[in-house]
Amino acid sequence: MNDSPAGATQPAASPAHTAARQACDVLIVGGGINGAGIARDLAGRGLSVVLCEKDDLAAHTSSASTKMVHGGIRYLEYYDFGLVRKALAEREVLLRSAPHIMWPLRLVVPHDPSMRPVWMMRIGLFLYDHLARREFLPGSRTISLRGHALGAPLNPRYSRAFLYSDGWTDDARLVVLNALDAAERGAQVLTGWRCIDARRDSTHWQATLQDATGTVRLVRARALVNAAGPWAAQFLKEHAHAQASKIKPLRLVKGSHIVVPKLFDHDHAYALQGADKRVIFIIPYEGDYTLIGTTDVEHKGPAGEAKIDDDEIRYLCEQASRYMVKPVVPADVVWSYSGVRPLIEDDAEDPSAVTRDYLLELDTDGPPLLTVWGGKITTFRKLAEDAADGLCKGLGLKTAAWTAGTWLPGGDLSAWIGPATRPDVDFARFEQKLGERHPALPVKLRHRLARCYGARIDRVLGPEGLGEEIAPGLHEGELVYLHDHEWARTPDDVLWRRTKLGLHMSEAQRRDVARWWATRWPGETTTTSIGDSVRTTTWS
Repeated sequence: MNDSPAGATQPAASPAHTAARQACDVLIVGGGINGAGIARDLAGRGLSVVLCEKDDLAAHTSSASTKMVHGGIRYLEYYDFGLVRKALAEREVLLRSAPHIMWPLRLVVPHDPSMRPVWMMRIGLFLYDHLARREFLPGSRTISLRGHALGAPLNPRYSRAFLYSDGWTDDARLVVLNALDAAERGAQVLTGWRCIDARRDSTHWQATLQDATGTVRLVRARALVNAAGPWAAQFLKEHAHAQASKIKPLRLVKGSHIVVPKLFDHDHAYALQGADKRVIFIIPYEGDYTLIGTTDVEHKGPAGEAKIDDDEIRYLCEQASRYMVKPVVPADVVWSYSGVRPLIEDDAEDPSAVTRDYLLELDTDGPPLLTVWGGKITTFRKLAEDAADGLCKGLGLKTAAWTAGTWLPGGDLSAWIGPATRPDVDFARFEQKLGERHPALPVKLRHRLARCYGARIDRVLGPEGLGEEIAPGLHEGELVYLHDHEWARTPDDVLWRRTKLGLHMSEAQRRDVARWWATRWPGETTTTSIGDSVRTTTWS
């Protein structure tokens, strides 16, 4: 068991240069949202935890989502009521836990009479409103688009629309905040460390971790968690030596998104019914841009090599152009990203119909092995809670669930504004107080830092301020903070995951960040996509 007190700060782990051996209660393989969430939950219950991730936190699927905290309204059409109810119940729990990186989002569904009839839309939205309790998110309603600001960007043939509520999140920061909370509760988080072998003896797992330099760590764990996402089946087969009969088939589905210059000025998003009955989201993004996605395409290649293709770009542009006054064309795309969703195979012909629910498989034929199959951003906290419950039972430990009513790092704004009320209002009050305390900070920079760090913003500003500006909106003090406390090890970790500033910078400006980084930390990897244009930079 872990003797570290709750809340004790542990610095981000740096690669070791000599072989090390350690023991822990649980070793978690995979630094996406599920692995980080499970590490946080277990550490908060007092277990000693080691999490290893072969790349950066959220380097793959968990930073390639549509950035929404949503119940999955389209899954009602597939009668997946259990998943929708579970996700809807989690929306407000998550929104309350981190009002700086999550906030309510109102969506507009223009009605296309050739698609779904009005009565069907109303029934679906009624279910969406009532399958789980809502405390502060407004319910759905119908509006006329004639003369309405929400109708201005749309083709005039759409005269009526439905409004409903969901939430927005910075998905990569959500992963980092879970890892940060786990570390501060005693977990050890190792990025850049691959689990190359894991074997059971009578009482423990003996695991071998290796970093890019070839340095080895040996870990002896009472239980092993396989949260490798798209690599879950491969990890079991190649590294955990599981029997083939015990490995569930995964269906890898690629989801791609495109980013174009801002299509409208308001803060609502659009949920569009595609000609193929799929739902495409058009969402305000990073102030100056609009995010459009996603696709659902079978992915046959290696999980880490997902890239958007021309057909996907064309598809997203065509679906958006069916509704927008101004057509969206491939030449408008300034950035794109793709990720592979590891979905549980259920033999559905349409990739969109494959369930997004999760399955936790606990193998207790020896020291426990928990494998996470599937899952989605919105249900990560509940998944982690269920996983921790099962693991603790398997280890013979009596622990209590605790994450439902707790803040993620930076989410507790009470020291700034007093008792919490509702997340969106609380964040607005926080920004006002921040402006009063730091009036010299430019408004745009102040807003971005408030969104990224919430109540922890003074840890970034430091007693001497932000220091030198390395590139527009990015200062020395923030770079040092992200390196020292949030596991950032390359410029890409900062520019595309800890922040999205890479999207706002020119190639020359991104190169300036890489040069500064190489000078400050010359012994660390500094590979970055600065040589590519933003148009061709993708996440996979």
